[in-house]
Amino acid sequence: MKKYIFRRILVAIPTFLGITVLVFLISSLASGSPLEMLLSNQNISDVEIERQRIKLGLDQPIYIQYFSWIGNMIGGNLGQSYRTMQPVMDMIFKGLGATLILTFTAVILACAISLPLGIKSATHQNKSWDNISSVFSFFATSTPSFFLALIFLYFFSVKLKILPIGGMYDIGKSNSVLSLLRHLIMPGLVLSFGLVGSLIQFIRSSMLEVMKEDYVRTARAKGLKERIVTIKHILRNSLIPVVTYLGMEIPLLIGGAVVTEQVFSWPGIGNLMIKSINSRDYPVVMGVTVLVALAVLIFNIITDLIYGLLDPRIRYD
Repeated sequence: MKKYIFRRILVAIPTFLGITVLVFLISSLASGSPLEMLLSNQNISDVEIERQRIKLGLDQPIYIQYFSWIGNMIGGNLGQSYRTMQPVMDMIFKGLGATLILTFTAVILACAISLPLGIKSATHQNKSWDNISSVFSFFATSTPSFFLALIFLYFFSVKLKILPIGGMYDIGKSNSVLSLLRHLIMPGLVLSFGLVGSLIQFIRSSMLEVMKEDYVRTARAKGLKERIVTIKHILRNSLIPVVTYLGMEIPLLIGGAVVTEQVFSWPGIGNLMIKSINSRDYPVVMGVTVLVALAVLIFNIITDLIYGLLDPRIRYD
């Protein structure tokens, strides 16, 4: 096990460096400059603009800028934000907690909704439950998140006035758990909706395939209850594709919940990323990229390790 993890880390290092090089090059080729805010101010002299350009290291060749950035990153310093002049690490950690709360709430809700529907759909193939689950899965997958978010806001916030319209806590009140849960319901449901549609189909198709295996027929021939056969023998051996899907989606949700966070004014990484891109704040963009890349690589390793727990035939020695 330790040797396997060590090998995976060795493979992940060049992958991670390749991602940082690619994003750094794309950022450098993008139109606009971090100095645009200074250039729009007519009271700022050309000398001051040039001084700021040298201070930020923008006068150096692109490869010098990259090696300087990667050296600082290895030392735990992601630089300073061009927009706020705050340390990038502090800005990311400030929004990371909110994003993790939203992401894992969405995953928990998605699993809670899709597992019973997927199991019911597989065990009642081509019947009414299967048809209802398939239609629901189709709508969940095809509905854009921004459209669903606006519908939720219209009904629950504008018409019924039972849920807050945005933010993470009630303004002017203490940051209580109850306030957090009320603000979390709509963005959590919206973010989970896309996962639900895919998970239902993954669970259904995987269970239908496992149902044809000999060991399932043997378990039924032994007289085991159908519930035990379904949960212990069919569902457990059907979860590998589901775990693979979640292992790929969770890190993407961490950095990609942009639309949901924007609509509901959720103070997370996605919101920070949009503001940084609009203001050409490249150190923050690179910092978020590093976070998402690390999350993808780490969750890929965790996913592979979970395979061994679900299927005893898988060995890493």
